[in-house]
Amino acid sequence: MATSEDLVADGAVPGAAARRRPPVLRGQGRAVAVVAVGGALGAVARYGAGLWWPTGPSAFPWTTLLVNVVGCAVIGVFLVVVTEGRPAHPLVRPFFGTGVLGGFTTFSTYAVDVRRLVLEGRPGPAAAYLALTLLAALGAVRAAAALTRRLLRRTGPDGAGEGGA
Repeated sequence: MATSEDLVADGAVPGAAARRRPPVLRGQGRAVAVVAVGGALGAVARYGAGLWWPTGPSAFPWTTLLVNVVGCAVIGVFLVVVTEGRPAHPLVRPFFGTGVLGGFTTFSTYAVDVRRLVLEGRPGPAAAYLALTLLAALGAVRAAAALTRRLLRRTGPDGAGEGGA
């Protein structure tokens, strides 16, 4: 005769499988925490950039463009360093790459700015901003990653330069 535990194990009891699944965040608490802290720091830095270089409500969004391009260049450097350079603590990548840089770059504002320019009847600047941000951001990642790889090769794994110590 089947026990209630057998029925749950066989999936015969509705919802039993959902109760047996491990929580999605099991073992991920530290990563979630460092992403949250990093995201807060990145958002504060982004806000600071807006205070440092304010953009008027109907002006071209130069600050957002600059923040996104700089953030993409930094991610190019960062990812090469942590994947091809020195080993990093497992929480460095989620903290800085996802958290700090995710909070600093602001592609949602980019989308809102494009929409605002279109609604203001400025499709030319909207299209230019759309294309310029995309091309500059992708170019920044590529250029920064290539330069970082070149510098890592030049200094070698021990940091002593091409000829060694």
